[in-house]
Amino acid sequence: MDTRRLRMFCTVARRGSLIAAARDLHLTPSALSHGLKKLETQIGCRLLDRIGKRIYLNQAGEQLLSQVTKPLADLDQAGEEIKRLGKWGQTRLRIGAAASACQYILPAVIKDLKKSFDNVSLQVVSGDIPETVEMLYQNKIDLALGVTPEKKDGLEVRLIFKDELLFTFAPSHPWASVRAIPKNEIPTQPYILYQCLSFTAQLVEEYFREENMVPHTIMEIDNLEAIKELVKLNLGVAILPPWIAAQELRQRTLCMRPMGRRPLHRQWSIISLSGRRLNLMEETFCRLCKKFVYALRMDRYDLPKT
Repeated sequence: MDTRRLRMFCTVARRGSLIAAARDLHLTPSALSHGLKKLETQIGCRLLDRIGKRIYLNQAGEQLLSQVTKPLADLDQAGEEIKRLGKWGQTRLRIGAAASACQYILPAVIKDLKKSFDNVSLQVVSGDIPETVEMLYQNKIDLALGVTPEKKDGLEVRLIFKDELLFTFAPSHPWASVRAIPKNEIPTQPYILYQCLSFTAQLVEEYFREENMVPHTIMEIDNLEAIKELVKLNLGVAILPPWIAAQELRQRTLCMRPMGRRPLHRQWSIISLSGRRLNLMEETFCRLCKKFVYALRMDRYDLPKT
């Protein structure tokens, strides 16, 4: 049914007068009467009865009014919300991010973002980069923050920062007293690594394979804080970037050393679908991420004095 004619019908039902309803709708009484007749013809029955100067709903009219009032109100509300978005911009931001970014980067970035967009509706999903990229393709998120994927088909990649993965161990570990780790000792260590299905774990595995090394034992854990706590107890060696253990490095509860003469770097990016123009809030989010990670100096680290 034509929603314009349904609105005519609802206005007449509310006002009880063709002239008053026409005035509200900025129509002539003749045009309004013609529209109502078209609606009755389409439905196949009369909806209104005229008694004197008043117009009343018959049974069919009462039933129609009860069924169309809420849908029409929902349409009005939807239109107003779309107009508001068009005037003030998008207020929803859906982010998919690696677990480490959710824990160590996003809290500060979101805090600053809310200063500029206090009415933002945020949705954050934690996942490794293959998962978040798939969510981008399915339009379930707007931006993905993580290690840059190898395949970038249909994606636009904005480089944010580069970090380096380092051996991480307790101060009581023998490696804490040396500046260069003997290569023959590397495979003999028990390693505590983030879940093997993660993109970072795959990078570590590839690194060891290219160095012709097979780690002796590996414990897999899907929680970075738990990994650090186990390493503090000298139960194994982790492979982490310095920014994840910045506090522990300052407090000297963890130590770090390079993995060898060939560093293992990761490039982090904010990823969106190609051809999709970012709105002001999304651009601001990208800028705040760059600002925050630059302040951390993630591409640098200082070895503790021995």
